[in-house]
Amino acid sequence: MYEAAFLELIQRIREKDPRYEREAYAFVREGLDFTVKMLEKPREGAGRHVTGQELLDGLRKFALQEFGPMALTVLRTWGVNRSRDFGEIVFNLVEAGCLGRTEEDSREDFDNGYDFEQAFRSPYVPKSAAGERTTRPPGTSSAGKDRRE
Repeated sequence: MYEAAFLELIQRIREKDPRYEREAYAFVREGLDFTVKMLEKPREGAGRHVTGQELLDGLRKFALQEFGPMALTVLRTWGVNRSRDFGEIVFNLVEAGCLGRTEEDSREDFDNGYDFEQAFRSPYVPKSAAGERTTRPPGTSSAGKDRRE
């Protein structure tokens, strides 16, 4: 789909459903292409179909690749706060004729896909010497002393 036509399509979608910024729609479209390549799916045809869970995983990896530690912040700025939001965007694009679907596909495929905090913050939490993720209360150093003291 040509960029101008896609932007016009997003504008029409957003007139009906303004929850998500236009960048979120562009991200999902690019993330679908990323996921197809990641899964080594054919460029066209029935074998190209991506399930909701596959797309969620691809979108998570794509966001981490594109935005790094800022991924969660960027997604939230666009109105995307949970995996179901990706499903809403996908089905808005389906209903607008931009994406296809099978009879088995539904918005519910995107419910409870992953916890956003865990999916987008966890890869950037430092590991301890034992290899476990460390968690410290805000404002404390690794020695456990409050920096505000």
